[in-house]
Amino acid sequence: MQLSLVDHLPELSRCVFLDVFARMSLDSRTKLPTLRTLEGQRVPPEFKIRCDRRAIADFPEGTIYKLDIRLIETRGKRPYFSALRSKKVPRALEFFEHNLLVQRGENPEKTKRKPAYLSKRKSNTPASQPREALGLIF
Repeated sequence: MQLSLVDHLPELSRCVFLDVFARMSLDSRTKLPTLRTLEGQRVPPEFKIRCDRRAIADFPEGTIYKLDIRLIETRGKRPYFSALRSKKVPRALEFFEHNLLVQRGENPEKTKRKPAYLSKRKSNTPASQPREALGLIF
């Protein structure tokens, strides 16, 4: 559930967001774990989230976390988010199966299976064998 405190307290600016999902990835420049927001939420995608690195380094890259964040805007710098409780960042239960596959070392995008009714099966039924093998050529 996406909420902002501005809905309940109009005097606040839109700076605190509850229940935001973020994916852990390694920063390409520093090789340290960072959190970035996911697309499809009420917050801008791909924003960095500041939190304690020890809290997120226990699990592999690609793990999705659920946290409450605050928008930080400083002059002359790019805005970013800061976790409200950065010492303890919980993993998202909504993405339990995804996180489990990541922890096993599997790629969740590659392990998606087609439904059983869409998969084609080869069987040794007369429909799948050539007519010559069945002796049906006249």
